Amino acid sequence: MRKKTRKPAMPSVQELERELERERYRRKFRRTLRSTVNTLITVAAIAVLVATLLLPVLQIYGSSMTPTLTDGDIVLSLKEADFERQDVIAFYYNNKILVKRVIARAGEWVNIDEEGNVTVNGEPLEEPYIMEKSLGECDIQLPYQVPEGRLFVMGDHRSVSVDSRSSAVGCVAEEQIVGKLIFRIWPFGGFGEI
Repeated sequence: MRKKTRKPAMPSVQELERELERERYRRKFRRTLRSTVNTLITVAAIAVLVATLLLPVLQIYGSSMTPTLTDGDIVLSLKEADFERQDVIAFYYNNKILVKRVIARAGEWVNIDEEGNVTVNGEPLEEPYIMEKSLGECDIQLPYQVPEGRLFVMGDHRSVSVDSRSSAVGCVAEEQIVGKLIFRIWPFGGFGEI
């Protein structure tokens, strides 16, 4: 005796339409998900590039820049090629990033007396950002002429800052510079321009 094989029932038009709609939804969902992931990756890559190339974010460690900047402050810096006197800059030194203030540029003469009064090209430097003057750790021959392509920098807390007054640090070469500090973003109480 032969068994009769049953033919599968043909799906109705409504079932076919529902299945087709489900398949369209899956495709649309996959496209949307892929597009969203690609957009997020692109935005993240751009944010990383901006943060590293144009606006590096730095955290301050130590007390060499008090009262202007304190330990734990988070700041934005701007890559810039032309630095003026009294700009606060970040630069690489011995695999660390140091933050100091520009005192003099290439070719200028710096002199510091025993009380810590600073002159640049014979003119006294107005320094409303420091709380106390100090000669600090100074082992360079004064008056000192800043070499070409370099900046003479000092911390605002002169008695503890190790900076261009020390031959160990010396003047900062342009290729060492990370950028000019422009904005404090943390803590919120100190939020604003530097």
